[in-house]
Amino acid sequence: MEYRQLGGSGFKVPALTLGTGTFGGGTEFFKEWGASDVAEASRLIDICLEHGLNMFDSADIYSNGLAEEILGQAIKGRRDQVLISTKGTFRFGEGPNNVGSSRWHLIRSVEGSLKRLGTDYIDLYQLHGFDAMTPVEEVVGTLDDLVRAGKIRYIGVSNFSGWHLMKSLAHADKFGLTKYVANQTYYSLVGREYEWELMPLGLDQKVGAVVWSPLGWGRLTGKIRRSQPKPESGRLSQKLSREMGPQVEDEYLFKVVDALDEVAAETGKTVPQVALNWLLQRPTVSSLIIGARNEEQLRQNLGAVGWNLTTEQVAKLDAASEKPKIYPYWHQAGFDERNPFPTK
Repeated sequence: MEYRQLGGSGFKVPALTLGTGTFGGGTEFFKEWGASDVAEASRLIDICLEHGLNMFDSADIYSNGLAEEILGQAIKGRRDQVLISTKGTFRFGEGPNNVGSSRWHLIRSVEGSLKRLGTDYIDLYQLHGFDAMTPVEEVVGTLDDLVRAGKIRYIGVSNFSGWHLMKSLAHADKFGLTKYVANQTYYSLVGREYEWELMPLGLDQKVGAVVWSPLGWGRLTGKIRRSQPKPESGRLSQKLSREMGPQVEDEYLFKVVDALDEVAAETGKTVPQVALNWLLQRPTVSSLIIGARNEEQLRQNLGAVGWNLTTEQVAKLDAASEKPKIYPYWHQAGFDERNPFPTK
């Protein structure tokens, strides 16, 4: 397993992280992802550790805390061997204060996650979304207090706009507070908007991308192809998951999959392995969060590391997945003499 710096920190994380959204299946939405119990989760973690993958990502809202509980039980007795990443901010319980990134809710969220995970510290804690109702000063100050208290080692964000992240970083820098070093972001061969603003920001401010849904919400598993019936099982076969995930036009998806099939044939790798390897060669990427409903899926995704696509193969995938940029990015692309695009 390759280990990479997490943004501008001195912290190293594996190129692949195991997501725990498939642990528990405690709600209708997460049941569509998977329902691994403690025994199966422990087996998946065993395989990960055998391959050098030692980081596991969760969130308080995954199955209403059940995913964190199962992860905590599965790593019991080997906490020193693993890195734990989790998230808070979204609603967790009734009442006006059980949501957002206020001091009240963040402290409560961290304490709850620590209890469910059975640990006294979290390696990487991320805000699951931007809370426009709470001042940035309160959010960043609270996270800094939690870091200084030893309950969190590093902090990050998820699903922020560029200005959300930059405003937070500027405040932390001005007052000497702990800065975000991770951006848990959606990025895939069928979802490249991250490159337009968040990637240049990540390069400039040294914020590492921890990529969620790197296979495009299950579209790049190799099971979806032109002129074939869509699979009857999996995330996209379920109404809730299909509606809540990123939307992708069929023709665009098929064009990308056609290119993936070509490169997979050239490399002797599978479609998901090629799609993941492409991401691992992109600027700012620190780790990809892979999901696994079972051991077979996990072992296949682990095969994405230890090799690299050629420059020509990367170019072929770039061309197939390129989409017209929205303003102001298409205009900025015309001034690459002084404003070069990160992936060009």
